[in-house]
Amino acid sequence: MEFRNEAMRIGGQRVHRDRVIEVLNPYTGTCVGTVPSAGVDDVRRAIQTASAFKPRLSRYERHRILLKAAELVVARTEEISLLITAEAGLCRKDSRYEAGRVRDVLVFGAQAALVDDGQIFSCDITPHGRDRRVYTQRDPLLGVITAITPFNHPMNQVAHKVVPSIATNNRMVLKPSEKTPLSALLLADILYEAGLPPEMFQVVTGDPAEIADELLTNPEVDLVTFTGGAPIGKAIAARIGYRRAVLELGGNDPLIVLDDADLDEASTLAATGAYKNSGQRCTAVKRILVQEPIADRFVELLVEKTRAWRYGDPMDETMDMGTVIDEAAAKLFEARVDEAVGGAARLLLGNERRGALYAPTVVDHVQPGMTLVREETFGPVAPVIRFRTLDEAITIANGTAFGLSSGVCTNRLDVVARLVGELHVGSVNVREVPGYRLELTPFGGIKDSGLGYKEGVLEAMKSFTNLKSYSLPWPRV
Repeated sequence: MEFRNEAMRIGGQRVHRDRVIEVLNPYTGTCVGTVPSAGVDDVRRAIQTASAFKPRLSRYERHRILLKAAELVVARTEEISLLITAEAGLCRKDSRYEAGRVRDVLVFGAQAALVDDGQIFSCDITPHGRDRRVYTQRDPLLGVITAITPFNHPMNQVAHKVVPSIATNNRMVLKPSEKTPLSALLLADILYEAGLPPEMFQVVTGDPAEIADELLTNPEVDLVTFTGGAPIGKAIAARIGYRRAVLELGGNDPLIVLDDADLDEASTLAATGAYKNSGQRCTAVKRILVQEPIADRFVELLVEKTRAWRYGDPMDETMDMGTVIDEAAAKLFEARVDEAVGGAARLLLGNERRGALYAPTVVDHVQPGMTLVREETFGPVAPVIRFRTLDEAITIANGTAFGLSSGVCTNRLDVVARLVGELHVGSVNVREVPGYRLELTPFGGIKDSGLGYKEGVLEAMKSFTNLKSYSLPWPRV
């Protein structure tokens, strides 16, 4: 599947440039297509176009555009899936699933656009009150939103930026990952076909070293929303000055398996959580904490289920996993596993690499201080850390710089209550993978996983608006 000579979407026009970026298929190494390498002037033009446009879409019009786009995504699921697999290396099962998630984001945004976002406060509830009422409303931002998205989930990450922007009548300029820009351009075309004014969503493609600073510091930008690694997120926070940022950064999510857990269920969750999407999710299972009495049996089951996990050519419909994003990423995972094994961890399966294809990997007896689990390992590795007591599990789980999500396998309500209270994370999923959520529900983390602002359609809509209050005389009833 080839896509040649794709263009940026600026001001309703397809803009080509002589300088291009080649988009490579991670499995074959062949060129899937090219996109323009934008310059600073292109970014300024897009931001100026957005700034000059004042959206006047009614709630119903926004609702209809998003709903129509959802219908188009469903109708074009195979095209979307093939494109994501071609440029990101994700297997067809994962890329089809992503198309379904994009549809969900659009539908939830369409529903949310219809909901009145105001509140009413009666003022006669205090001895000092008056016969008045205070009302609130949420207004679009005065300036432009700029968004920067990563390579994993190359269309759904974009949807989580642009859908709340449309639902709140804002204007957005997006720079997708230069490794997977084609999915973002396809989503833009779907939104335009659904009736979205192009000025409300423009896509610029290019080298972040050249154009990112303009996206962060242009005076017309009110808010920067970024999903990606913690070092870049911190650099953005330091650079943008006096403007808002929504930063959804990395994770190092634990799956905690207690000695009363259903081990068949827990090992299935561990494998699925570690290997789905080639392990390239901020909420993937990146550390498996298992209580000592059941650890041996759990590891046996995990190895058995990992052996059954089919990986290879991502276009092969029978595969459960394709490649990671590129060979450099696969080499990093290989090196971290080698380092852990050199430090007395035990490699039970995997750690085999061919280009960007990296095998699902199980490593037992991993120590919490090893790089493999201290840092975010963004690939299909299942590292098992053994613990004795619940106190020890909590200490290990909280012992990294990240605090995004977690999964807990137990049937004891007292343990669940304690973990919900004491884990330093944005979400706790009981008998489920850390990554479980709806596209509607709040999502985000603390510490190096983000500033505490949430994604998810409803929370993002709040972040993308200014809250205004006004009051009126109102006779008491």
